[in-house]
Amino acid sequence: MQITGKVFVVTGGGNGIGREVVLGLLRQGSRVAAVDVSQEGLDETARLAAAGERLTCHRVDLTDRAAVEALRDEVLGAHGHVDGLLNVAGIIQPFVRVNDLPYEAVEKVMAVNFWGVVHTVKTFLPALLERPEAALVNVSSMGALAPVPGQAAYGASKAAVKLLTEALYAELRGTPVAVTVVFPGAIATNIAANSGAMPPGMDASSASSRAAAAKTTSAHDAAAHIIRGMAKGAYRVTIGKDARGLDRLSRLAPRRATELIADKMRSLLG
Repeated sequence: MQITGKVFVVTGGGNGIGREVVLGLLRQGSRVAAVDVSQEGLDETARLAAAGERLTCHRVDLTDRAAVEALRDEVLGAHGHVDGLLNVAGIIQPFVRVNDLPYEAVEKVMAVNFWGVVHTVKTFLPALLERPEAALVNVSSMGALAPVPGQAAYGASKAAVKLLTEALYAELRGTPVAVTVVFPGAIATNIAANSGAMPPGMDASSASSRAAAAKTTSAHDAAAHIIRGMAKGAYRVTIGKDARGLDRLSRLAPRRATELIADKMRSLLG
């Protein structure tokens, strides 16, 4: 898919990978409608982009179906049409076992990560199907490939995104819409702080230090992988050695993958 001159809707555009996707698309000459629940985050994205009318910012709660449906008219009014939808927005859950996880936390994660994607897909897919070529990109997670203790609801939500996206690929074969599912590994973002789900005994500064010391992929590099994958019409994009390794291990030895991650997570869960 040609990026230059196209119009893209990007959720999660106010921070992390989503912001970097917005900036990357703008650098390649596209127009972007950035969507986020944080107006402050969107304002900072707009400041960094300095892209004038090529960028519009939309504060929307993706769990609110009516608000997402209203977004369609806003975007079409500003840009005329939509060539691509990139669902990057997502949150994690508190680092606790399912037995200790409140129903409200499960519902919130599913509402943002899964239903948010459903809302945007249902809203924008008719417009994508009208274009001569279009793209639909949904960001799942390495956590959808194998279970992570302390992130069971998050993993379930991202596994739902995985299967939904793969089904959309099957349904949309032969149409102008190319469908891509993305599996990031550990990415250096503030997702834990933004989700209100910092691990026990860790604050934002110590989390940043740990991320810097770990073998994480930068949000900038992750966004570049996503944009390249979309441009190629890739079926899958797996980001980072950790995600690629887990992808292989989870298929070859799923029980071993489960036990390996459980051993690594033991110290966080106590």
